[in-house]
Amino acid sequence: MFEDKITALNQATDQQPIPFEKRTYTVPEIQDILGIGKNSAYSLVKSGAFRIVRIGGSIRVSKKSFDKWLDEKSQVCD
Repeated sequence: MFEDKITALNQATDQQPIPFEKRTYTVPEIQDILGIGKNSAYSLVKSGAFRIVRIGGSIRVSKKSFDKWLDEKSQVCD
């Protein structure tokens, strides 16, 4: 019985963690994605162009709204 519990615990730790999809970007990530400076990134985030969430002193940008905004701003070049 004791050995069964140890085996069950070992199997539980061997399992891979549940993968999750990233749902927000940080402002530095927005900066990197767009190739812009820190001040420009914060100005863009604060402009209301996409949804943000404030968590304490941190700002998180909704990935869905940012990606939609970026798709709308993108132009096809011939």
